[in-house]
Amino acid sequence: MSPSKAPAEILDIAGNEVRVSSPDKMVFPEAGVTKLDLVRYYLSIADGALRGAGGRPMVLKRFTKGISAEPFFQKRVPENHPEFIDTATLHYASGTSAEEAVIRDAAGLAWVINLGCLDLNPHPVRAEDLDHPDELRVDLDPMPGVDWSQIVDVAYVVREVLDDVGLIGWPKTSGSRGLHILVRIAPQWSFRDVRLAAETLAREVENRAPGLATARWWKEERGESVFVDFNQNAKDRTVASAYSVRALPDARVSTPLSWDEVRSARPEQFTVLTVPARFAEIGDPHHAIDDVAGSLDGLLAMAADMGPAEKAPRAGDGTGRRQSTMPLIEVARTKTKPEALAALDEWKAVHASVVPALHPADVLVDGMRGSSSLWYRVRVNLQHVPQADRPAQGELIADYDPWAGKEWTGRQELGPA
Repeated sequence: MSPSKAPAEILDIAGNEVRVSSPDKMVFPEAGVTKLDLVRYYLSIADGALRGAGGRPMVLKRFTKGISAEPFFQKRVPENHPEFIDTATLHYASGTSAEEAVIRDAAGLAWVINLGCLDLNPHPVRAEDLDHPDELRVDLDPMPGVDWSQIVDVAYVVREVLDDVGLIGWPKTSGSRGLHILVRIAPQWSFRDVRLAAETLAREVENRAPGLATARWWKEERGESVFVDFNQNAKDRTVASAYSVRALPDARVSTPLSWDEVRSARPEQFTVLTVPARFAEIGDPHHAIDDVAGSLDGLLAMAADMGPAEKAPRAGDGTGRRQSTMPLIEVARTKTKPEALAALDEWKAVHASVVPALHPADVLVDGMRGSSSLWYRVRVNLQHVPQADRPAQGELIADYDPWAGKEWTGRQELGPA
């Protein structure tokens, strides 16, 4: 007979009652962090977390089955949400819309965490103006084989470019392997303009740090470099905001840094167990981020000088799909990452003779955006394998279809999440 669940914990947060169900549920077994511990973590750093996510519509990324299972993405706010949760209706290019949650206080933080959210995923707009972003987001995403020192070097190049166009960047760890640099801007430009500005920044960083950084959107073309991910500024994208907890065994936190800390800091230093004491001691390094809203004029002028980015070649089969310039083969499409890694291991066992020639960045395991969750695509870039030894494209080891049985009029070729 299974033990009975612990009764719900009712928290009084500035006069608002928040019910925490299953408070003793172990969310991070390795770190010993329960659901109630997670709620208390967010309450301890609420000012900083709300500086990043407060007042913005957010996608609810819910880990209802634990950190080892795939989360599902919930755009629409639950119908029975409390009065202290605001909402905003976002309209997407596909023609769909969603009334999303907007949190404004510590009670709102506790409420979303009780739903099974670990990280906070707000849009780069305020609920009062959904058409004009007030934040440009620079996501430094390292390819396999890239170490922390290279990420840091690229971050300082980003800072140099921002300085040249009169903008201020605020760095934080991503909570995984990379860095985010946030740039507050006046809410005067469209999503299209903000994405163009971000892409221009990425291209200029690549120009100044060739080999270290890349602005190439297609993963197989990046090599062992840091991808300056400009597409995180597209209208439908969200990024884990400051003080978000990530789904890693050590309960790692996406933590704001001062520029003086960037070179010496390491992502693994910042967890649910360490960040509250840091916050209590030094406060929030991003406390002044809302005091400086810059202009995109400099980056948009740079974009005009650069001209359009190079377009990828298209297949000659009439589909209009992009054609890779690299010798890629696809191995599998799976529902979960463990299944993807198992398929990769199976392929490597069959083709053991070519495995030693592969570089870390040649193995591509991508989380892809499905209708409400991620799925995984496994590919191998054979660029470093002698042409005579390259395996041919074979039948997929696994062929999961994330859209089976679903109607989605906007379905098209998608990039990695």
